[in-house]
Parts: sequence; C-alpha cells; structure tokens
Amino acid sequence: MMLHLAIFPILIPMLGGLMMLLPPFAGPTRYQFRRAAALVLALVQLICSVVLMLTVLENGAIMYAVGDWQPPFGIILYADQLSAMLVTLASFLGLGVTLYSFAGEDRKGKYFHPLLQFQLLGIYGAFLTNDLFNLFVFFEVLLIASYTLLIHGGGKQRTAANVHYVILNLIGSSLFLFALGTLYGVTGTLNIADMAMRIPELSQSEQLIAQAGGSLMLIVFGLKSAMLPLHFWLPQTYAAASAPVAALFAIMTKVGVYCIFRVYTVVFGEQAGELANMVQPWIWPLAILSIIVGSIGALASTNLRTLAGNLVIVSVGTLLIAFALRTPEATAAGFFYLIHSTIVTAALFLIADMLGEQRGRALDYFVVARKVKQQTLLGILFFVVAMAIAGLPPFSGFLGKLVILQSATSLDERMWVWSIILLSSLVTIIALSRAGTTIFFRSTPSHDNDNAIGVSKWQLGGVLLLLGASPVLALFAASIIDYTNSAAAQLHDIQYLIEIMNLDGEAQ
Repeated sequence: MMLHLAIFPILIPMLGGLMMLLPPFAGPTRYQFRRAAALVLALVQLICSVVLMLTVLENGAIMYAVGDWQPPFGIILYADQLSAMLVTLASFLGLGVTLYSFAGEDRKGKYFHPLLQFQLLGIYGAFLTNDLFNLFVFFEVLLIASYTLLIHGGGKQRTAANVHYVILNLIGSSLFLFALGTLYGVTGTLNIADMAMRIPELSQSEQLIAQAGGSLMLIVFGLKSAMLPLHFWLPQTYAAASAPVAALFAIMTKVGVYCIFRVYTVVFGEQAGELANMVQPWIWPLAILSIIVGSIGALASTNLRTLAGNLVIVSVGTLLIAFALRTPEATAAGFFYLIHSTIVTAALFLIADMLGEQRGRALDYFVVARKVKQQTLLGILFFVVAMAIAGLPPFSGFLGKLVILQSATSLDERMWVWSIILLSSLVTIIALSRAGTTIFFRSTPSHDNDNAIGVSKWQLGGVLLLLGASPVLALFAASIIDYTNSAAAQLHDIQYLIEIMNLDGEAQ
C-alpha cells in the first residue's frame, strides 16, 4: 500500500465525489447521507496526507509512475516534503470547510459536497504532479469545480462575479497551452525534472523561445496567484462567494504561488544557464506592488469579506518576496508563512459570514447596524484572527513574518523587505481595527437582534479548527520551521530530483 501512497490523495476525492453523485447520496432529501460521506472523506484525506508527509519525511521523496510508464514519458506524481505539506494543508482546510458547510450552506444545492471533492482533487493533483501538462489538466479540474462552487446558492452578485472569473481563467488556460507548446517545442518534454536538464543545453535561439514560454507561464501563474497587475478579480470574486467556498479559495492563490516556486526554482533556477533566475527582476517589483495595492485595498474595503480578499493579495505579495530572495532560508520562511496565511484568511472569511448573519441587512458592511447578538463569542474570534493576520505575538503571523524578515541578508534586501512588510502590518492593524470598531461598537438598539440567528455548532467547530491552528503553529514553530527548512533544501536540490526520476543516467 505504501508504494501507492502518492496517488491516494487523488483517488480518494475523485472516487468519493463520483460516489456522491449516485444513490443513496443523490437527491435533494439525501443531504444527511452526503454529509456523513463528506465528513468521512475529509477525515480519510487528512489522515492519508499526514501519513504521506511522515513517510516522505522519513524515507525521502516518492516518485509514482502511473501505469508504470517511466519518466519522462509517463504520468508522474512526485511527493516531496513540499508537496506533501501542501496536500496536508489543503486536506486540513477541506475538513474545516466541510464542517462549516453543515450549518446549512450545503443544503442550497445537492452537488455542493461532490463539487468540493472535485475541487480538492484538482488542488491535490496540482501539488503532486511533476509534469507541466498534467499540471494544466489538474488546473482545469479545480477551475471547473470552482466555477460551479462560486455560483453555488445563486444570486445576481455571484453570477456577475462568476462571469468575470470564468472569462479570465479561460484566457489564462489558453495562455497556459501556448506556453506549454512553446516549451515542448524547444525541450521535447514537459516533465519538470527532464526540462531542468535540457534548458541549460539549448542554443541561443532556442533560449529565446524558452524564455518566451517561461514568461507566458509566469503570466498564467500570476493570474492564478492574484499577483499584481493580475489581482483585480480576487476581492470581489471572493466576497461574492459563499463563506465555505471563499475559505476554500484561500488556498487557490497558493497553488499559483507554489507553481512559481516549483517551476522557477527547478526549471529556471540557478542551474538554467543563460536563463537562470529569469523572472527574478520581474518578481521583486511585482511582489512589493502587490503588498502595497493589497494594503490600500484593505483600507478602502467596504465590508469584511472584501477586506479579507485584499489581505489574501498582501499574503501573496509577501510570499513572492520570499521567492525573490532566492535562498533556501527565504524559501523555508515563505513556506511557514504560506501555512499560516492560508489558514487564518480562511478563518476570517468564515467569521465574516457569522457576523453578517447577526447584523441583519447590513451583513458584514462597515456601517451602523443592529448589535451583534453574540458579541462576546464573535468578538473573541475576530480579535484572535485579527491578531494572527496582523502578525502580532504570540500568534503564528508574528513568527511567519519574522522568519521572512530574518531571511533578508543584504542591506538593500533588508531595506525593502523590512520596510514593506512592517508597513503593511501596520496598515493591516489599522484596517482590522476600523472593521472591528465599526461592527462591534457602532450599533443601534433593535429588538430584531433577539431574532438573529445564533452561531451553529458546525460553524463554530469549523472556525475553531482553523483558528486553533495559529497558536499551534506558534507553539510548535521550531519543529515546523525545521520541516520547512528541509523542504526548501529539497526543492533547491535539483540533482536529488533528477536521481529520484531516474534521469541521472541520461544526464551523464
């Protein structure tokens, strides 16, 4: 069974999603069956991903050739410490979202849980594949599921946001195919390890073509990750989605960031000859501008969900700064921050939804409205998530930003990294303070407050699961940072990947 462990995260949601389309799970009155199946699937996926991560940590990376077709020709799954960690993160997030949806969101459409499984299938596959064409396939799987999840529950706002989201991603998919065709034309392969070997051997004219293909791919990954100037779709799209969907989408941008780390470290990294670090001059200004624009957007946000969406853009810019530093230490710091930012921004989307349910027609907008019914409970939850996102001790956000600051070594790097990240943290504190004071303290007396919906046990369970991860990350920070350091070193060790893929003989 351990030999096939790398494919389990893909098979479980695929078969589970298909199963829930059939009796006895199909039908509008069968939601209890779907809930039971969804919970079992979420737990099994989390257990499987943890076992995969521990196995990779103990025994090294796993190369799985589907159908036993060996690289570079077969469909190759590659589970190293980075991909196993991200699969575990996605499955943990999936469990929290599943629990929260049991409060009633999953009853607005009978296909919510199957679509959630297909979404996770695409995310797991994107993290585990070692082939750029299969990466495109898994992108399409997660995007098709996200199109339907975004419009789940209906509504004019969601329909409008979905149209823009679909059009942009169709353009991105077209550019992805052009990039793949360009790179395949000059390298003769789309296997990431095989490409890493062939890129340095290209002639000067072929290098220009490969550079064009690599630049096109950066546009695609920039769109997926909401990197400036391709960020404009995210705040309104995430704000329009239902709370569980927006929370799950918190990891969608991280898929794009992961692809930037993977492709531009392995294929166009230090060993790529004339094309080494080809995107670094672009990433630096785009990362800084992403943080600036996201911070300004957070200050200008009119509701808590849009504020959360802009904070996702800030987190993407912070991760890109870690990438732009181009050292294993900075990469490891970025991985720790990635875990933190994904979980806490997902929790913020869920808390915004709970607050909106208790403020009547004002929802989560920053306007004077009726008093929140459960002020103490929701106030504590909001305070904790705000502290974590802003990067204040003792929560994981403080450590996540601290390790990135420490990874900047030169004077110029420190000047830019320290000033941008610390200023963005200050702006985040101001934006969240404004949101909290408006929602909790600027209220009007109303008897309607007595009829407001209380927090469901499922909602509270999902939020506490995600929010509780922040102090846990801080408590076990030393062990987690050791893991991310090891994962970063493994990512930067290109020869290790080539040996795992059994391509070292060809390299010689």
